Amino acid sequence: MNPLKGLAALIIEPHPGMRASLHNMLSLCGLSRIEDAASSSQAIRALGGRSYDLILCEYELEGGQDGQQMLEDLRHHRLMHAATLFFMVTSEGQFNKVVSAAELAPSDYILKPFTVENLTERITRAIERRNALLPVYQLMDMGDQREAIAACLAGAAAQPRYRCDFLRLRAELHLFLGEPEQAEPLYAALWESKRIHWARLGLAKCLSLRGEHEAARAILEELLGQNRRFLDAYDWLARTLQEQGEIERAQAVLSDAVELSPHAVRRLRRLGEVALEAGDVEAAERALKLVVSKTRYSEFRTPEDHARLVQSLVRKGDPVQAAAVIRDLDKSMGSRRNGALCASIAAAMLHEFTGNAARLEAALDSALAGCRTASGLSSELKLALVRTCLDAGQAERAADVMRDVMRNAANPAAMAKAMRVLEQAGHAELAQRLAQECRQEVGDLVAAGAARAKEGDFRGAVNLMIEAVDKLPDNPQVVFNAAVAVLKCLENLGWDERLGGQARELIGSVRRLDPVNAKLHALATLHHDILKKYNIRPGARRAAPQMAAI
Repeated sequence: MNPLKGLAALIIEPHPGMRASLHNMLSLCGLSRIEDAASSSQAIRALGGRSYDLILCEYELEGGQDGQQMLEDLRHHRLMHAATLFFMVTSEGQFNKVVSAAELAPSDYILKPFTVENLTERITRAIERRNALLPVYQLMDMGDQREAIAACLAGAAAQPRYRCDFLRLRAELHLFLGEPEQAEPLYAALWESKRIHWARLGLAKCLSLRGEHEAARAILEELLGQNRRFLDAYDWLARTLQEQGEIERAQAVLSDAVELSPHAVRRLRRLGEVALEAGDVEAAERALKLVVSKTRYSEFRTPEDHARLVQSLVRKGDPVQAAAVIRDLDKSMGSRRNGALCASIAAAMLHEFTGNAARLEAALDSALAGCRTASGLSSELKLALVRTCLDAGQAERAADVMRDVMRNAANPAAMAKAMRVLEQAGHAELAQRLAQECRQEVGDLVAAGAARAKEGDFRGAVNLMIEAVDKLPDNPQVVFNAAVAVLKCLENLGWDERLGGQARELIGSVRRLDPVNAKLHALATLHHDILKKYNIRPGARRAAPQMAAI
C-alpha cells in the first residue's frame, strides 16, 4: 500500500507553471488531496481553515517574503500541527539562505531540479518517521503533555530505531512544562551515548533556565568553538550573557550569528533590541531597518518594529529619516492592533528630540491614552515612552506608564531594569516608591483571592483573580494564582467547560511568563488530576499548541 495515499498537501509556489509541475509530481507520488497557494498570504488563509500533512514551499516567493520567513511565521504563530511535514523547495545554492531555512528545522529541503522518484523517496522517509512519532504529536496537539511524555516512553520501547527522536521529544516536553531538572538527564544520556551536539545544547538550555549561567555559558562557548555554524548556540549564549549583564558581548554574539544567517527575522529583531540597550544606535538602525524591510509582506508584521527603528534614528540624531518611518507606519499599519499607539510613541520621541512642544504634547496625550487600554504592547516600548516623558520633564506622566510596567514585571530582573530607567534619570526615590506600591498591590490582590478560597467562596476567588489578570495580564504571580483559583473551583464545585478553558489558557500563560516556576509542575499535575477526575480529555485544537521556543 502506498504510504502517501490519502495525505493532504499544500503547495506554496508563485509561478503557475511550477505549481502545475509540483501538483503533477505529488499526484504521481500517490497524493490526491492537493491544494495550491500562490503567495504566503493565501497559504496562511488556507492553513487557517484546515490542516495539512505536507507543505511543499518554494523558497523564492513573491511579494517580498521568502520561504524561510514563511516557515518562521508558521512556527512562531503555531499555524502548523506538530506532525505537519514542511519541505523547502529551492534552486538557491547560497549557503546563507540555505542555513537560514535549515536552522528552523524543515522536514527536508530539496534543490531543483529533482525527479518524482527523488521526491517520493524523501517524502516517504519523512512520513515513516512522522508515523512513528504520531501518537506523541497527537497528544501534544490536544494539550496533553503528560500523556505525550508517557507515549514517548512507550514509543522508544516499541520502535528503538527512533529512540533518539523520542528522547528528544521527552526532553522538549519537560522544558515546555517548566521542568528543566527532568529534561537535563535526558539530554545528558543522549550526549553520552551519541555525542549529538543538540543534546549538549539542551544541557546548556537546562542550566540557563535553572539560573546556572556560568555553566551554561561554558558549554555554549565550547559548542561554538567546535562548530561556528551552530546558530541555536549563538542565540542561547547571547541570552545567557544578557542574564549576566554583559550586553555588549551579547550584541557581538548575535552579530556573528546574523552574519552567518542574515535572513532569520527574530534574530535580527533581537540584535536591534540588544544594540539599543547597549547604546550602539548605528547597529540597532541597521538591524531594525532589515526587520522592517523583511516583514513588510508578512501577515504577522508588528508596528513595534517601526517604533524601535524610530527610537534608534532619534538617538542617532536623524529626525528626517525618523519622520519618514513614522509616515510609513501610519500608512502601512495604522489600522493594525497598537498601530496608532506605536505611531504616537514614535512621534513623541521625534518631537521631544526636535523640541516641538505643541506636537510633543499632542503625541504624549495620544500615547498615554492608548497605553491605558492597549493589550500586547511590549514593556520595552512602554519604557521608551517613560524615557520620552522623563526627557520632556514630565515625571508624573512617566510614573503613570511605569506603574503598568512594574505591575507586570515578569521577574526581579525586569523590575530592576524598570527601576534603572528612573534612577538613571535622577528619580531614584520615585523608582523605590513605585516599586513598593506595585509589589504591595500585587500582594494584596493575591492575598484577597486566597482569602476568598479559604472561606469556601471558590467562584468569588475566581472572579477576583480573573479581574486581577485583566488588570495585570503579564504578572506571573497574579496569573499563577488565578490558575490556582480556577483549578480549586473546578476541583470543589465540579466541571465547567468555560472554566476548564480558562484553566488551560492561564497555565499556558504561566509557562510563557515564568517557565522555571518551581510550582509549575504541581500546577500542571493538579490540572491533569482534575481532567482525569471528570474524565475530560484535553480538547483538540485547530492549530497545534506546539512547544514555544524556550
